[in-house]
Amino acid sequence: MAQVVSTDKKVKLTPNPSGKSANANQNNKPKVPLFRKMNYILMIIGIIFVIIGYFCISGGAAEQADQFNPEVFSFRRITLAPILIILGLVTEIFAIMWRPKCKGACKTEEKAE
Repeated sequence: MAQVVSTDKKVKLTPNPSGKSANANQNNKPKVPLFRKMNYILMIIGIIFVIIGYFCISGGAAEQADQFNPEVFSFRRITLAPILIILGLVTEIFAIMWRPKCKGACKTEEKAE
């Protein structure tokens, strides 16, 4: 890092001999993880719901371009797939926003913040 040295209305930048920033002593707190294990599990579950929803919505094309395939309007494609996709997205939002309540060990982490 560089230190600011002022001489006669001029400002010079000189290298810091220690190589540490001025605020290095204040940042010795242990890092608390942003997400915990349960958050990641919920995120994976949400991704699985979205993937299953997209698999359910796929297919249904007619064998020939001039024929109509009524399978396009099946329950799986019209109802089940959108519900699974929305459920997966809601699960993802919940997994990102949820902060689990913890006992004992988390209190020491919060004090470190």
